[in-house]
Amino acid sequence: MSKASRQKHRIWLIIAFIVIGYFASKLEPEQAYSNSNQQSNIEQLIQQQQSDVQVAVTSQVFKLLRDDLEGSRHQRFLIQLANGQTILIAHNIDLAPRIDDLQKGDIVTVYGEYEWNNKGGVIHWTHHDPAKRHIGGWIEHNGNRYQ
Repeated sequence: MSKASRQKHRIWLIIAFIVIGYFASKLEPEQAYSNSNQQSNIEQLIQQQQSDVQVAVTSQVFKLLRDDLEGSRHQRFLIQLANGQTILIAHNIDLAPRIDDLQKGDIVTVYGEYEWNNKGGVIHWTHHDPAKRHIGGWIEHNGNRYQ
């Protein structure tokens, strides 16, 4: 193989890796990691006051809150981490089905975008994006996925 052919081959490999990496970054995780890893990752985000981070966490529903009906409607509830920290889940029910049978103490897996605040933070974008500009999120409860 000539030097020019090897260079062309390398360039095509680099392009292939870039394309594969781009599409791989758009995939959603189908399975959450272990609960302890998820919670320690969220705890780190809280400590570091980070925002705009895609997270997946499995936790217990700590408290049900009233739906937020101003603007886009959101079903709201708190989950509690092992360290006692609570996080607000804001699930847009204009874009995703409401979880009607959700109860305090239920176990949920939430995949969405974490935003820090001084109360522990919020996870939102737990729904698909009709405009396809944002990674779609979801909530799993009792074997059903709400997105």
